[in-house]
Amino acid sequence: MSHQLKTITDDQGNTLSPILDPKIKNYLIDIDGTICDDVPNEEPERMKHVMPYPDALETINKWYDEGHIITFFSSRTDLHREITLNWLQQHGFKFHGLLLNKPRGGNYHWIDNHIVKATRYKGKFTDMVIEMKEVEVFKK
Repeated sequence: MSHQLKTITDDQGNTLSPILDPKIKNYLIDIDGTICDDVPNEEPERMKHVMPYPDALETINKWYDEGHIITFFSSRTDLHREITLNWLQQHGFKFHGLLLNKPRGGNYHWIDNHIVKATRYKGKFTDMVIEMKEVEVFKK
């Protein structure tokens, strides 16, 4: 699988933001409380020693090997960049990018012009399955 972006246009022929092949997922994965125990930014000394969840490491690396894009997206700040990169590499996580400074507090509601799928982490990384769920959308 390639990470080649596909050029698309609207009905008038205007170029739009490119998209990935639909077979490739663009995973944005939180760190604290998702791939390891939750460590608050106020306790950065714990970030060095927290252990990754084995199922998270195995599943994320499998996704990477399948050709998906892995980007860690964390509320850790720029001050935590080096310790975070070192920790991810030390534990063998395969990834393409690291985005920091995600707003803190949870209750995220992502609005985008591209398809966004959200999966709430509930204690175990496994393969994804498709389920029909109720979602909140814009009123027509």
